[in-house]
Amino acid sequence: MILYEYPFNERLRTYLRLEQLFRRLFELVTRESPVDHHFALATIFEIMDVAARADLKSDLLRDLERHKSLFEGLRNNPAIAQDMLDNIIAQLDQCYTQLHAQTGKTGQPLTEIDWLMAIRSRIGIPGGTSSFDLPAYHRWQNKLPTQRQADLQQWTLCLKPLADALSLLLSLLRETGSPQKVAASNGQFQQSLPAGKAYQLLRLRIDADSGLIPEISANRLMVSVRLVRPNESGSLQSTTENAAFELTLCA
Repeated sequence: MILYEYPFNERLRTYLRLEQLFRRLFELVTRESPVDHHFALATIFEIMDVAARADLKSDLLRDLERHKSLFEGLRNNPAIAQDMLDNIIAQLDQCYTQLHAQTGKTGQPLTEIDWLMAIRSRIGIPGGTSSFDLPAYHRWQNKLPTQRQADLQQWTLCLKPLADALSLLLSLLRETGSPQKVAASNGQFQQSLPAGKAYQLLRLRIDADSGLIPEISANRLMVSVRLVRPNESGSLQSTTENAAFELTLCA
């Protein structure tokens, strides 16, 4: 099964983009090749660019506080496991405290490292980080893998509060939905959404062996999925096939 996700608003789009970047970063840091560590640095700079939105931190803090209020309201509910509830609230508190304590934009401490900023200014130029352009960077790439990994782990510390907050919020959001089996007829599927229900994320799982790709569009009133299939040249073409998939709406 392949999972596709579709955000209903710009805030969630930013959250999902950052989550994807953090997954890539943490994967690359664990590897040993200088090429992998080059792209780990490039990913750090991408995270800093995406996180430069002035309202990102306030959005995250607001979402953490909103979730905490919701969970606090479940205290003493006999249908709720109180130890699990306490654990979630403690995680929300910790993420809020760590994120709130950060000053400036995400990655601000890294902007004070001139050597890193020299790499950042040239990494978008094709071939701009060659040894004759950045000899100090070339020397770093020739360090032992464990030394490069230690440096990368140190540089990502200032990004960790953002990563932890995003991971917790998206995990809680995904758990709000209940998967349902649906079917597309003639390659098309539409579903009206209940009035007054503000969904934030759509999750769609489809059989990888089907070769079908869902093109998703959604708003507060309706969800629409059009199934397409790549031809031999890779271009996407509409299909009139009937196909089943799993749909989850998260609020």
